[in-house]
Amino acid sequence: MSAPESVHGMWSSRLMFILAASGSAVGLGNIWRFPYVAGENGGGAFVIVYLACIFLIGIPILSSEILLGREGRQSPIHTMKTLTKTSGANGAWQFIGWMGALAGFVILSYYSVVAGWAMAYVFEMGSGVFVNADGATASQVFADFTGSPGKVVLWHSIFMLLTMFIVARGITEGLERTVKYLMPALFALLLVLVGYAMNSGHFMEGVAFLFSFDFDKLTGAGVLMAMGQAFFTLSLGMGAIMTYGAYMPKDASILSSATSIALIDTSMALLSGLVIFPLVFANGLESSAGPGLMFVTIPIAFGSMSGGTFFGVMFFVLVSFAAITSAISLVEPALAWFVEKLNTSRRNGAIVVCTIAWALGLGSAFSTNIGSELYLLPGMTFFDSMDYVSNNIMLPLGGMLIALFTGWFLSQDIVARQLQISGGKLIMFKVLVRFVAPIGVGLVFINTFI
Repeated sequence: MSAPESVHGMWSSRLMFILAASGSAVGLGNIWRFPYVAGENGGGAFVIVYLACIFLIGIPILSSEILLGREGRQSPIHTMKTLTKTSGANGAWQFIGWMGALAGFVILSYYSVVAGWAMAYVFEMGSGVFVNADGATASQVFADFTGSPGKVVLWHSIFMLLTMFIVARGITEGLERTVKYLMPALFALLLVLVGYAMNSGHFMEGVAFLFSFDFDKLTGAGVLMAMGQAFFTLSLGMGAIMTYGAYMPKDASILSSATSIALIDTSMALLSGLVIFPLVFANGLESSAGPGLMFVTIPIAFGSMSGGTFFGVMFFVLVSFAAITSAISLVEPALAWFVEKLNTSRRNGAIVVCTIAWALGLGSAFSTNIGSELYLLPGMTFFDSMDYVSNNIMLPLGGMLIALFTGWFLSQDIVARQLQISGGKLIMFKVLVRFVAPIGVGLVFINTFI
């Protein structure tokens, strides 16, 4: 039987767990990547395939990661060590815990850098520099900022210090209190910005971009993108969800919670699209993805509209909130292991883990300036290398192994007890985690290298 509760603390309710896990899932990628990828791959046609992938791949792996965490009640590393022993599985499966914690740690190091850019842009936007700015001006502002090692490191440091402060305060006073206020604030900000976008004069054009059913644009590559997006958007394979699951109340339904998390995450992504694309189209701008959209195109759009400076500031506050709720979940797997291993306080663990992640992040911070010509992998800067290895190798491999371990090697009595299902529902879950989810993630994994 699982331990009654984690030594690190517990979420006060199922709702708090859902908010925390949703905060982990809702991040920078939701705001710029999902809407763009959906619009470029058939709009509503892509969304339908994406939702199918969420239910066939995302939710089964998400549920698996939660149940592993709740059964183990420890950090991912110690949880997998315990569960491999109790299930009589090969000790090599403990690798899942190590890789998840390491992936989260690596992602945190460069995520903090980009989150620092977003925080800095709250003030850049507020300064009025983007009022009636053209593309050249907005591009120059971004290039000047990212080209300054001092500025990038300063905001990287501020964001990491804020993250460290929150996680050091513990589950209830730190993590839970943060998501309790930031997640509703995030949703409220999105709704206000959607209202603003509705008055842009191009709202229906943005709606059409996202939701028109153009199956001609949905290629095989688009289907694989939908699979990949369904997997990556839920923070799977990085240890965060397994760690949060360790703090989940024992009587909360895992499957219904996982479904709620997936729906919240998808809703936030679609709402972000309804904010971004009407403003982009209203100004005849390019709807490209990535930093160019968030830090060049969007500031131009806000800067050319009435009240745009104020709402632009709100947008980057929203982005910063999303980054914080994700970052605190990335710290937790390594922090939990550190506290368990050394029997030390969360405060000491937070200082050590965040300081090491901050130091590693300096490589990414310098990738846009003094280290722009230093390559870690062929043709890739330090930043690009960290992003590639974590997102294209560690996360899909971790998610695939989680599904396979849960479906084939974990005691099925544990699976049935944790999910509180039996009969046909249990058989369906086994089919999804044993075959459908691993094959889906495997295809995404292989497609990355092809």
